[in-house]
Amino acid sequence: MTFASLTFIVFFILVIALEEITNVKAVKEKFGNCVYFVRHMILLIASYIFYGWWDWRFCFLILFVTLIAYFAGLYHQNKAVLISAICIVLVVLGIFKYYNFFVESFCKMFSISRVGTLNIILPVGISFYTFQAISYIADVHLGKIKAEQSFVNVALYIAFFPQLVAGPIVKASEFLPQLSEDRNVSIRNLETGLQIFVFGLFKKVVLADNLSVYVDEVFRYPTVFSAETIAFAAVSYAMQIYFDFSGYSDMAIGSAKCLGYDFTRNFNMPYISKNVSEFWKRWHISLSTWLKEYLYIPLGGNRKGKIRTYLNLMLTMALGGLWHGANWTFIVWGSLHGIALCVHKKLAKKDSEQGVIQNILYIIGTDVFVCFCWIFFRADNISIAFIIIKRMIFLSKGVSHLYSWTFFSLLLMIVCHIKAYRKSETKNFCNGYYGIMDLSKISSLIIWFVFLGLTIGLAYTGASPFIYFQF
Repeated sequence: MTFASLTFIVFFILVIALEEITNVKAVKEKFGNCVYFVRHMILLIASYIFYGWWDWRFCFLILFVTLIAYFAGLYHQNKAVLISAICIVLVVLGIFKYYNFFVESFCKMFSISRVGTLNIILPVGISFYTFQAISYIADVHLGKIKAEQSFVNVALYIAFFPQLVAGPIVKASEFLPQLSEDRNVSIRNLETGLQIFVFGLFKKVVLADNLSVYVDEVFRYPTVFSAETIAFAAVSYAMQIYFDFSGYSDMAIGSAKCLGYDFTRNFNMPYISKNVSEFWKRWHISLSTWLKEYLYIPLGGNRKGKIRTYLNLMLTMALGGLWHGANWTFIVWGSLHGIALCVHKKLAKKDSEQGVIQNILYIIGTDVFVCFCWIFFRADNISIAFIIIKRMIFLSKGVSHLYSWTFFSLLLMIVCHIKAYRKSETKNFCNGYYGIMDLSKISSLIIWFVFLGLTIGLAYTGASPFIYFQF
């Protein structure tokens, strides 16, 4: 079950209907203070149904991770419990996601036959909910939040279906307090949430999915295409992954808002960044924040000298790359960003004001570097990545194909970014560059239905799963 499916729409309508029943006065009077528990149970059961739609067996895995986090929170003062709980969660992640990768890499390194690999399926979203479990365990231990006494609340925090499969990675301190508040379905929440959701849907099924047709073809057969076509595909992929993942984040934020819950934004116009450090403050904000708080700072951050700071940055970004997938391409991608962060930290001048032209050049330079790194992220293996880079550098000849959807997507992104940059401080813009309209007005309703019609009419109808589902 994915957000961009008829099955999810039916599922979501049923969840909203059940949640709305708890707002009925008679129901509130009958259940009293227990009405919150009823709402949470409805959402928890719905979340497990949503997750089990892929493979019901993995519901036991997420339940196991939840039990570890819950009991680690209750016994948070015991350091041995803390370390054991985090290690167990990491072992779960390691077995399902990285075991075969490290075994195969070891065998190749020492030229021995492949032994000891496991024939297991990678559970959808395991990287996301294990990270949320770790953040809960760590925050309780550090005293940032109190240990949650309700198992249902902890289970709902880890398994809440809007963010379960591909994030954003929600902090326990941001979500758990909302469970003690009167969060429910309302016209205002539906009006806001549906607009955010449909905007994300447009980015996914119209822009990202149409771009994927061109990107997949070029990256599948790089030796067939010319240098300019390959470079064009690299730019196309930079937009595809942005529209795909930010679109999913919008849909997650929107669906949660419909139910009365608030998530912080996960993207903030990353391609207007003037340097790599700024890029990581705008791209996949929930992951970069998690890596900073639970990996970079515990390693020592910038508190133990310059050399140690650079090593911490490199290790954090390399592991951040590995988090995305069990492939050397992701480690190279993360390491390249780590090197760039170290270089920027070394050369950056504090409190230096730049002119408009210089800022534009910085933005272009940052985007060129980011697009180059995306080649490793997208390529199936290191060899293909180097073939692509080699063909671009030596201006190799081949089939030339400049995809029209790339021009359309790029133009739309530039226009929307400029508009959002100018109005980002005003209240009528919310979490990105989409405006929230008052649907009680006829003019807003007309725009809404036209936009909805365009989304349905221009949607790519082929099977194109969300990119971050594989992580």
